[in-house]
Amino acid sequence: MRNDEADPVDARLGARLAELRTEHGWSLGELADRSGVSRSTLSRAERAETSPTASLLNRLCAVYGRTMSQLLSEVEAEPEAVVRSAGQPVWQDRTSGFVRRAVSPPHPALRGELVEARLAPGADIAYDRPPVAGVEQHLWILEGALDVTEQDTEHRLRTGDCLRMRVWGPTRFRCAAPEGVRYLLAVVRP
Repeated sequence: MRNDEADPVDARLGARLAELRTEHGWSLGELADRSGVSRSTLSRAERAETSPTASLLNRLCAVYGRTMSQLLSEVEAEPEAVVRSAGQPVWQDRTSGFVRRAVSPPHPALRGELVEARLAPGADIAYDRPPVAGVEQHLWILEGALDVTEQDTEHRLRTGDCLRMRVWGPTRFRCAAPEGVRYLLAVVRP
């Protein structure tokens, strides 16, 4: 897909990713070395020729020291104090079946944010590192079931369960429910 045909959010996201790389003075090769993502994938994401996956964005967020909400908020307009349901930005990783709604309006001066997430049945997303080391997460299952692995500890969560964790290493989210899972994620930056 050409850039002028790209999803508007993907186009703004690609432009922001290119800006961040330029701000750091890195070539595509240097960013590839730092993130573990191929140069061609990075180039395609920056040109909005492909919609980046959650795993790819997580790797880039880790390199740039941002949470995914911070990065995504940078491609949105200045947030209002109240964000009505219809105005909450939604981002999808079509490859993995992950849908992410930024419930709370992001603000650079605040450390906390709320995210509603949905995973399709059988979805399995692995992150090799947190976007920000030591980020605190509270994960509350609203509907369905989710298996979460933080480093080497696996948690089986069902409707109503809440997991609190401080993320220092790899995590994995597997949808264990045949109907999918919907959960609320509270993220607090250190």
